[in-house]
Amino acid sequence: MAGNSQRRGAVRKPSTKKGPVKGSGGNGRKALEGRGATPKAEDRTWHPAGKRKAAAERLEAARERNRPRPRKTNHSGDRASEYVGGRNSVLEALRAGLPATKLYIAVRLDHDDRTREILEIAATRSIPVFETSKLELDNLTDGAVHQGMVISVPPYEYSDLEDLLDRAEDAGEPALIVALDSVTDPRNLGAVLRSAGAFGAHGVLVPERRAAGVTASAWKVSAGAAARVPVARETNLVRALGELKKAGCFVVGLDGGGDTLVSDIPFVLDPVVVVVGSEGKGLSRLVRENCDAIASIPIAAAVESLNASVAAGITLYEIAKARAAQ
Repeated sequence: MAGNSQRRGAVRKPSTKKGPVKGSGGNGRKALEGRGATPKAEDRTWHPAGKRKAAAERLEAARERNRPRPRKTNHSGDRASEYVGGRNSVLEALRAGLPATKLYIAVRLDHDDRTREILEIAATRSIPVFETSKLELDNLTDGAVHQGMVISVPPYEYSDLEDLLDRAEDAGEPALIVALDSVTDPRNLGAVLRSAGAFGAHGVLVPERRAAGVTASAWKVSAGAAARVPVARETNLVRALGELKKAGCFVVGLDGGGDTLVSDIPFVLDPVVVVVGSEGKGLSRLVRENCDAIASIPIAAAVESLNASVAAGITLYEIAKARAAQ
């Protein structure tokens, strides 16, 4: 109807489209910004490579949860279990009577005469055998060379000082004990144990700190003597030597500048403790002051000193020879 103000005419609806971008190429610049670098195939969760990567990560997480680990050190100070790796090392350790608790072998291991003998010994001694991956063996040995063979070794059980004296009394012999003053190389300790077993010593005394303990390396070098010769570990070596002196033992220290030769030690027929100093510094001051005598081994002038285990072996031989001659 004419003049009707309510009549709607043709009205353009407001547009939802964006207005023109000022300048040419406005929309092009936005398109050129892109989405960044294309991710690698293994980083795309929907890609087959990404799915393989996720599966591998889940498998590794499961292995990590089930991976055998050394027992933690307890509050009494005992060390955790150790692992010996390498075909020759494992075979020598088992031959020497190392008290292995488990044998780990790599999956699809190429066997030879050594591995076959290792498995035979494990079967004879009822040692559990576990087949595992190279990655797990690397973890057990802290990355050391293992050649697909690893054995676990339980913590060594140390004796008391009185046990060494009781052992001599039970044998009806004057005590012969070797004390190590800050000898830090476990291979030296193993060699001393071997000499102690060969020459009739009743035990070895070591301090708890700054000294080697009976580790897997010491077991190997001892060639099984660690199973026959007890080792006592005391907090304070000087105090322990004092207790041995109260029990009737004479204490003889080894040093290059000694006042007597090891072949002329005056106490060989009595209970005696032979003290061997560290590889570099020798006897400590307090230990030297508690010795009844200081003995030396004559050597060529061109050689500064002898290895601690060699010096102990020579001295034990001289004492055993003197006692056998009586």
